[in-house]
Amino acid sequence: MVTDRQLRRSKTIQQRTGRTFHFATRLLPERVRNPTYVLYAFFRVADEVVDGATDLSPEEERERLEQLRAEAQGRRETDDPVLAAFQEMREEYDIPGDEIEEFIDAMATDIDKSRYANYEELESYVRGSAAAVGVMMQAVMGVEEPDRARPHAVALGEAFQLTNFLRDVREDIRDHDRVYLPGTTRERHGVTEAQLRRCDPDDGFRATMAEELRRAERKYREGVAGIEYLPEDCQFAVLFAAVLYAEYHRLIRAREFDVLTSPPELSAPRAAWLWAKTRWHWQWSDDPETVFRRVSAVPDGDGSPGGADVPGGTPQFE
Repeated sequence: MVTDRQLRRSKTIQQRTGRTFHFATRLLPERVRNPTYVLYAFFRVADEVVDGATDLSPEEERERLEQLRAEAQGRRETDDPVLAAFQEMREEYDIPGDEIEEFIDAMATDIDKSRYANYEELESYVRGSAAAVGVMMQAVMGVEEPDRARPHAVALGEAFQLTNFLRDVREDIRDHDRVYLPGTTRERHGVTEAQLRRCDPDDGFRATMAEELRRAERKYREGVAGIEYLPEDCQFAVLFAAVLYAEYHRLIRAREFDVLTSPPELSAPRAAWLWAKTRWHWQWSDDPETVFRRVSAVPDGDGSPGGADVPGGTPQFE
């Protein structure tokens, strides 16, 4: 049984490192909310191995991740309160072991790989780093038809991660020497790494951002279409999470795609206003897709706002 100490530790990690996700987690029913704190804390513990301010060498990072893998899968005892809680959750909710493997493998990728030649390469990474999270959440929620819901959970997890990449372009290259904008998209618009380091948001960079925003928005629409397969007591929280993450797209467009000068930030008052707006629409229509279209920053279909978002061009996808 997960102890109060373990739960407090997990919740503190989420409050400190995942404010946007924490807003939505608080709306989940208690039966799902507490396990979600543990899940998120496990993800952060693994992520901190490769992203934290540590003096570990690449080989030491790999060794630490392998230790985490064994602990998470229950093959090794642990004295870490987060990992101990996750071990119990894995058994209680029958969290798929292959999804844990996918996630740890993605974290290991960050040790050696920092550039992605095209979206296909990036998508492979995102499948483990984010989509696996969505599948694990299904297990915690107790989805009755997991096979029908899984493709949508994968898409929504990918959407959240892509939004994070677009929001954090400056931080990723400055603090971690990583570029998650696909190389083919950057090349098409003449965007160089040197330009990213100079924080120079020219028209080519804005076009790159606009194109990748639209790609993420296709994932949002696909993901939200599957919220209807979730338990009723979880649907609003997941819908609100999608609205919150998508709001960064509005902030990015409002600053004409310049995330290099300073990163966009979603304020607590804005998040509260979005909650009220989403809740109001939800009481009149319990269809997630309808509410998402009315509330979120994601345009309704690829044609709107369309090519007008791209300086001098139209959206393209490799």
